[in-house]
Amino acid sequence: MINYILLFISIGMAVIGQLLMKHGMRMIGFFPLSQLFSRFFSIIFNPFVFSGISMFALSAIVWLVVLSRFELSFVYPMVSVGYVIVALASMFFFHESITLVRWLGIGTIILGVFLISRS
Repeated sequence: MINYILLFISIGMAVIGQLLMKHGMRMIGFFPLSQLFSRFFSIIFNPFVFSGISMFALSAIVWLVVLSRFELSFVYPMVSVGYVIVALASMFFFHESITLVRWLGIGTIILGVFLISRS
């Protein structure tokens, strides 16, 4: 049971990291790729971006523990649960629209994770 908890902790931390990074980048705003290096430190040291990167890094550390306990062919598809959570959280927190095609994709992901979890 603890192995599954660690799996979902890793996925949850990665989701939180993505949401934090997105929030930080919304604060920074759009900029051309040519400015990436000149704005690098202001991006990295934005509190939300920095926290998101940190959370994502911690999720990778927990992921290493998960990899030591499960078959990769089982757990890696489970990461796609994070895609579903990010899409739904983006709709609520960032007011992003989810089109019918995206809903169909989300449904396909959920079905795939369900089938894999049954194996």
